[in-house]
Amino acid sequence: MYKNIVILTGAGISAESGIATFRDGGGLWSSHKVEDVATLNGYRRNPALVHDFYNSRRRELKNVSPNPAHIALAELEENHPGSVVIVTQNVDDLHERAGTKNLLHMHGELLSIRCEACGYKFKSGTDFSIESVCPKCSKKGVLRPDIVWFGEVPMHLEKIELLLISADLFISIGTSGAVYPAAGFVSIARNSAHTVEINIEASITASLFHEQIAGKAGKAVPEYVKKLLQATE
Repeated sequence: MYKNIVILTGAGISAESGIATFRDGGGLWSSHKVEDVATLNGYRRNPALVHDFYNSRRRELKNVSPNPAHIALAELEENHPGSVVIVTQNVDDLHERAGTKNLLHMHGELLSIRCEACGYKFKSGTDFSIESVCPKCSKKGVLRPDIVWFGEVPMHLEKIELLLISADLFISIGTSGAVYPAAGFVSIARNSAHTVEINIEASITASLFHEQIAGKAGKAVPEYVKKLLQATE
């Protein structure tokens, strides 16, 4: 039985709920350049555009729901006798809505806002603009999405590394293996853990995994979770 399970989730798991990814041919990302809406320089140049973009993404969350993969991972956390921690590259709240509690958002959260003036963070699902005021320091025009943009350092890296070192099972779900540092997690985990990739197609780092499961997360993840839980009975 595995004692310490660490699960990395990427865009593939949320795409099945209808959330657009960078590589989609349509949707929000196709009409915006990454450097305009997902970099600090882009925000400095045109904060109004960036706010509009993330307001749209925030509204999108109201029209999507957790899929069977999200639900299965929450059930694994609830019923597995050992530790289960999910590290997600996704900024949506679908894991939380499915019931997951042990969760680290390494790229930030759509529903979190950060003040550049005082550092205050707060949760909100409403729209923001350059006229919005920080609820703590009362300054205007200093709020930004609490998202890790390109060129910024992902969150919780020290904690994630400790989790990977102590893991005996590492599962990567719906990731391309193209974005670091997440793409390097399997190299850390495989020193002590059995490593499993669940993906619709092999990732760039697929050869580093001990086990590969091809298929959509919505079907493959519940099946794999069922096997894990049966092994603990």
